[in-house]
Amino acid sequence: MTTAPVVVLDTNVVVAAQLSPYGAPGRIWDLVNARQLRLAYDDRILMEYAAVLARPKFKFPASKVSYVLSVFSFQERVGAATPWPIQPLPDPDDAMFLEVAAASSRLLISGNLRHYPEAFRGTVRVISPADWLGGYFER
Repeated sequence: MTTAPVVVLDTNVVVAAQLSPYGAPGRIWDLVNARQLRLAYDDRILMEYAAVLARPKFKFPASKVSYVLSVFSFQERVGAATPWPIQPLPDPDDAMFLEVAAASSRLLISGNLRHYPEAFRGTVRVISPADWLGGYFER
């Protein structure tokens, strides 16, 4: 039995998966639901997912938001991650994703690669959903 890979998902990937289930983020979310992919997260990330998914502009029903968040009870919760040493990031709030990735999988999937310039990534590999899926299905 092989162990499911572990990755960190940027919030934009989680949201995109709910908005467009047939795109690359949606296919990644399908792998999470099928337990073929595990997600690393911490409390800060989970709180951001909850806040963003609940934004009125997305019009997600509360039941959908609850379902998405319930998936995390089967994922990899990371304890206190080391503060990201390479600052300032274009968006300082994104440091938590790099911190959790560094403490777990060293892989962050993001639809906004420009938020994570190469010089700020340290030991974390940041990849787009489509590129990650291409590599996953080549295995």
